[in-house]
Amino acid sequence: MPVIYYVEDDTNIRDLTVYALRQAGYEAKGFANAGDFFAACKEHVPELVLLDIMLPEIDGLEILHMLRENPATKHLPVMMLTAKGTEFDKVVGLDAGADDYLAKPFGMMELSSRVNALLRRANRPAQGAAEEIAEPSDLMAVGAIKLSPSARTVVANGREVNLTRKEFDLLRTLMENKGRVLTREQLLEQVWGVSFVGETRTVDMHVKTLRRKLAEAAPGSEEAVATVRGVGYRLKKSAS
Repeated sequence: MPVIYYVEDDTNIRDLTVYALRQAGYEAKGFANAGDFFAACKEHVPELVLLDIMLPEIDGLEILHMLRENPATKHLPVMMLTAKGTEFDKVVGLDAGADDYLAKPFGMMELSSRVNALLRRANRPAQGAAEEIAEPSDLMAVGAIKLSPSARTVVANGREVNLTRKEFDLLRTLMENKGRVLTREQLLEQVWGVSFVGETRTVDMHVKTLRRKLAEAAPGSEEAVATVRGVGYRLKKSAS
């Protein structure tokens, strides 16, 4: 049974949401502040975290930053649940590393649906030596870059590339559409599940780190991810 932690200082909202999640079949726990939440994470890392932004002492964005900095929780799926529903706040949350965003007031059926979708996308990258995972049956390859969707592994020139979950999903989407130009809006929708147009550097930042990690494993392979100025990105049909 998936375990979900919800950090929310409003007791009524927290208790109602936790109750609804339990009714939907999840093991849900609520926390009023960051201290109690992180103490629980030390005991057990959940499968999903729901975060309010406006919290006492340490706000939700800072909690998100701390989760992403910790190797034990860097891949942990996080959904922001907040009264702030403007496009600016969505951008801030996504740029900070959130996987999804739901503005209050939200319906419990919609929350359950979004939680289900996020958990389905949230398989963590498998660990292991490159030689043990380089040739699964579902292997996708572009030049020196090889990606396995089932094992959630990437190898470049025989060396494993340690990607975050979103970097992996970004590369997979580009490989599935190799040779095609994908706009930033298309990538936001396909990789992050967000369908809105705004001034955000989320895609650009992830492309930058993806290129760096590919270059560290196989110099020259980063050039496979090409920038199409004014439009977006495409993966070249062949890569060195």
